Formats: sequence, C-alpha cells, structure tokens
Amino acid sequence: MSKIRFQNSPSPFFTTLRGRVDSYFKENNLVQTANLTLQLQGLAHILFMVGTYIWLVFYTPSPVISILLCILFGANLAFTGFNLMHGAAHGSLSKHKWINTLGAYSLNLMGGTTYFWKIKHNVNHHTYTNIDGMDSDIDPKPLLRLSEHQPHLAIHKYQHYYFPFIYMLSYFSWVFIDDYVKYFGKQIAHEAKPMKDVKEHIIFWATKVYYYSVFLAIPVYILGPVALAGYFIASFTCGLILAVVFQLAHIMEEADFPLPDVVTNKIENEWAIHQIQTTVNFGTNNIWLNFFLGGLNFQIEHHIFPKMAHIHYKEVSKIVKATCEDYGVTYVEYPGIWSAIQAHRAHMKVLGSGVEMHKNQVPVLQ
Repeated sequence: MSKIRFQNSPSPFFTTLRGRVDSYFKENNLVQTANLTLQLQGLAHILFMVGTYIWLVFYTPSPVISILLCILFGANLAFTGFNLMHGAAHGSLSKHKWINTLGAYSLNLMGGTTYFWKIKHNVNHHTYTNIDGMDSDIDPKPLLRLSEHQPHLAIHKYQHYYFPFIYMLSYFSWVFIDDYVKYFGKQIAHEAKPMKDVKEHIIFWATKVYYYSVFLAIPVYILGPVALAGYFIASFTCGLILAVVFQLAHIMEEADFPLPDVVTNKIENEWAIHQIQTTVNFGTNNIWLNFFLGGLNFQIEHHIFPKMAHIHYKEVSKIVKATCEDYGVTYVEYPGIWSAIQAHRAHMKVLGSGVEMHKNQVPVLQ
C-alpha cells in the first residue's frame, strides 16, 4: 500500500485551535508538560507494584487476600502504563528528555518493549487513526471484527458476548506473542522499519529474561504452581482494563473509519479533524477516571495534542469543544464509562451482525 496522506490545504480550524490553546497556556503562565505531582503519582504506581509483589511472593497472605491483591496488581500494571509510561513515551511527563526516557522504559519493567510501542502507537496509531490497513490498533484480531471494512465471519455474530474474554488476553498476548511477531517478523507496524539499534536488541532480550524470571520463575520457585494462577489473574485484569480503555476511544458507532480516495490515496479531512472524527471521549467529569486512566478518557485532546500532559486536558477540552462548534466539527463525548461500555458493546453487536449502520450511511448486508 502506498503512503496515505491527509489534505494539506491550509485550514483555519487547526490554526485557530492551536492559537487559542497556546494563548491559554501563555495567559496562565503554564507549561504543557507534567508537574511534580504527576511524576510522583507515576513513582507511586511503581512502588505499589513492587510492594504488592513482595507481599504476594514472600509474605503470601490468605487465598482471598491473595486473589484481591493479584487483581489490584494487574489493575496497577494498567494504571502504571496510563499514568507513567504513556505520557513519558509521548514526551509529556517532563521537560527533561532523560526523565521521559526513563519513564517510557517502565513498559519494559512490565514486560513490553518501549521501542516497539513508540513506533506502533506514537507514530502509527496517532497518524493513521482508524484507517484500516494502516492503524495496527484495529488490525483484525482473532475472533473480533473491529471495523465495517473488515471481513465478516459467522462467529462474529456472538462477539458482543465474548469480546471481554478476548480483551482479557491482550496483555498476555502482548508480552508472549505480539512482541516476538514484531521482532522476528521485522515489521513493527505498517510502513515501519525493523529494529536496527544493537542497544535495543540487547534491551529487548534482557527485558524478556527479567520479566519471565521475576513474574514467573521466582514466584513458581517459592510458591509452587499456584503462583501461575495468581499471574493469570493479574494478567487478565490488566489486559481487560487496557483493552477496554483503548477500545472505548475508537471502536464506537460515532467514530469514523475513513478510507483514502482510490485515486489520490488521500484522506478527505486534514489530520486534526480526522483525529477528532475518529475518536471519542468518555467520563471526563469523573475525577477517579481522570486520576487512574492518565487522561485517556480525554482521547480527543490527547490525539490532537499528544505531547501535552493530561493534567491540562480538562481545561483544554473546553477550548476544543468551542472551536469544534465554531467550525462545525462533530465532538463526541459519553457522560460516563458505563454508558461508553454499553455503546461499545452495541457497536460490536452491529459489526458482528454484518449489517452496517454507520452514521448516515445506508445499511449494507454482507
């Protein structure tokens, strides 16, 4: 597939929006990167992970308490990714590059590969959001149909029932399968070149040895096979949270899944409008979601200003909404996470049925 481009003709929308946002930061004497409080929150997540691990492995409590701790451990893995790794990988955790680099490598601490993530997520997903064949986040998954442009199978009819179980496997698949597919397949994401830096090869294998030793070998050696049950509880909890948060932002009935023009290979809209029309916010007034999800419930603001720390999204979202209203750009937001989950499930049902009703399109039976 040749390189997809966006409309590059001058547009007043993003020029106006950026100007208003820049004025907001200047008038309030603010910087767009995170503050010390947010950085300490990231550190707190790491300390909680270490403390919970020590408690579970070396001072194992009763079975009921252990199960609860495994659930919390898995949830905290996801929250660490949201609040520490994600922002750092985008360069928003600090104005100091070394702090962002250190924070980004917290993903390796949790079994992933930061080098792959930056290419797959920062470059690929944030550029070609919801474009089939380009955004690897919506590549066809086993048993799941995530776009009306993807093939429809008979089993998809039931995906609105079983998708949570597939989501649970996402973290496990990431650590044990996906990273190796990228590494040995030498294709990190669409149009992305293979890893060439010797340092990153060393980090990749050191990360895997560390992860399997600390998360599996040591617990099993000390606790026996029962440790595997704890690992899977934590892994499935982490996977479910990660997948739900990311899917609620893009796999929704209101989110566009545009295709490029067959002649020019261009997307109809400019990049900024494309980001807004392929992205959905949810639960932005919930302080607990804002705290634990690292601002990923403000996905619209994050996609337009990925290098901005999420502590600013609440106020910036007001500017984005007003500018969208001024220029007739649709801004979609669900009031809470539960309403968003229900909408996501309903959309998965439509996608699974093979009958598409996307925005103003006429239903098509496949």
